[in-house]
Amino acid sequence: MADRNGSHRSRIDKRDFDANRPLLADYGTCEEDGLRAQAGFSEAESRTSRLSGDGDQPGEGLLNEVVENIVMRDRQKLKKEIVRIFSFIWSIISCLGAGSLTAFSLYGPLLLTRLHYSQAHVNGVSIAAEIAMYLPISVFGYLCDRYSPSPVSLLAGILFGVGYLLAALSYRSGPPVDLGGTGWPYWVMILAFVFTGMGTCCLYGAAVTTCAKNFGRGKNKGIMLACPIAAFGLSGIWQSQIGSHMLCERNPDGSCGEVDVFRYFLFLSILLLVIGVIGAAALQIVDDEEQDKYIDEAVSELERSGILGEDSFFRPREEIVASYGTFQENNDNNYYDDESADEQFVTPSEEERLQQSRKSQREEEERRKKNWLLNQETRLFLKDNTMWWLAAGFFFVTGPGEAYINNLGTIIQTLTPVSYPEKAPPPAGLASTHVSTNALTSTIARLLVGSITDIFAPPATHQFIYSLENPNRQPIPQSRGITLSRLTFLLPSAFVLSLGFLLLASPLTLHHPELFHVTTGFVGFGYGASFALMPIIISVVWGVENFGTNWGIVAMVPAAGAAFWGIVYSHGYQDAIDADPTDRQGQCFGWKCFGLWAIGCTASIWAAITVWMIAWRGWNRRGIVV
Repeated sequence: MADRNGSHRSRIDKRDFDANRPLLADYGTCEEDGLRAQAGFSEAESRTSRLSGDGDQPGEGLLNEVVENIVMRDRQKLKKEIVRIFSFIWSIISCLGAGSLTAFSLYGPLLLTRLHYSQAHVNGVSIAAEIAMYLPISVFGYLCDRYSPSPVSLLAGILFGVGYLLAALSYRSGPPVDLGGTGWPYWVMILAFVFTGMGTCCLYGAAVTTCAKNFGRGKNKGIMLACPIAAFGLSGIWQSQIGSHMLCERNPDGSCGEVDVFRYFLFLSILLLVIGVIGAAALQIVDDEEQDKYIDEAVSELERSGILGEDSFFRPREEIVASYGTFQENNDNNYYDDESADEQFVTPSEEERLQQSRKSQREEEERRKKNWLLNQETRLFLKDNTMWWLAAGFFFVTGPGEAYINNLGTIIQTLTPVSYPEKAPPPAGLASTHVSTNALTSTIARLLVGSITDIFAPPATHQFIYSLENPNRQPIPQSRGITLSRLTFLLPSAFVLSLGFLLLASPLTLHHPELFHVTTGFVGFGYGASFALMPIIISVVWGVENFGTNWGIVAMVPAAGAAFWGIVYSHGYQDAIDADPTDRQGQCFGWKCFGLWAIGCTASIWAAITVWMIAWRGWNRRGIVV
């Protein structure tokens, strides 16, 4: 058209717009970008998609991409849930096998009679296993936190396989030379049970850590942690029953006699090797983004407490990603600055390499931040006075409990009168029955307290530190109606445990040996509940980002407790034998064998209740809800 000067130039009117030609060539529209963003595409993916020119019409390829992205995201979510559930199931299976040492009393008395071990020797074997089971747990927890539970599970399978195989061969060789036989030395049996104890530590720690990290912030974290812990106690039931009724020595009439220790050890060696190897693939921690969120919350808490200063290295992950997005957006605006924009466009392959480089940089920063944070969390955990009170109480409780589980087989014999027929069932019950009773009541207690605390325990508002929904890092109040602290369940559970030892120390059990079943029930229930609540309390007070290490540190104290009370029992038992030379086959009978030890265990548990109340008071002062 002509202008006032008569010259002609091109002029585009809105009525001349070609609807078949998209604006900005093939680069899409804001509406397309919005749909891509809602479907979960990143800005780089959207730009790459626009550059690829999929579809003949605008938006033709977009809908396909949106649908494919949604389907892929749903598949990934479903895959994560399947992995999470399968990991939970295998955690339970792992713990069902890992608690094999809880059946020690099934074959412990046979080490006295068949291998000519003294009570001190038998307790030496059990103490070596207890120390190996608890002492290195912090190291294996550290490995679970920094890497994953998978390699720890594989190591557990190897340790179990070698340990029980070595124990089986040592048992079949007979009494050691220094005890009048021709068998392998005593230290070989010690070494075998050191491997077995370390295997127990690895497999149990890997299973519990997997559940803690996969369900640590869920509303049902108590029961999800209690299930594998309960399965650990259940292992004594089915393993002792298999040993007593299937892997047993046959009497002349075809009935089952004592457990065939050699075959029983071989069975455990093969079984636990298989469980550990499969666990290397099955025990997986899902939701890496959720784990990063835990790390960011812990960093925010350290900043709020003044331990960290303002540093981009310690900024939350959301802020780091946002800063990258801002930088990228500013650069993208330069793509359309002039008519030669086509020459300035970055090709899709170059853009992909750029994004991959940025992603690797972010991952490296996240890894460094995680390692620094977990080390700092460990230092703060060790400096916390309430942790030491909590660990002291755990020492006072687990020592008597572990010593009872390891020696109930010989306690049964002490409750049998000297004149009682040797082949008749003991009046206090069979060792396998007590192992099953202890495991059953322990399992019930673990499941019960795990589920009840989920219902009545108050929300841990001190853990709501930082999130996009709560940028001011303020505690989020929640109304839950009637709430009961987890300590209101822990303290009565410990008192029930003390009642079992108090009943054993009284003259009632000596005159009525059948009451020993009640003692076993009390000990199993109290010990199981206390053991189940400890990791839950640790995850609530100190979080789950460093759970494996924190729980491992506290879980070391049962090694010292079991060793101390095991030595006290064996010395008391041996002193009673030396004072009464009329006892037969090196066995002790009567209250003098265990009475003072039972009184000491009762006092120890009451001391645990006292120090736990001190820890509870410290948490209340700091506003920590337990």
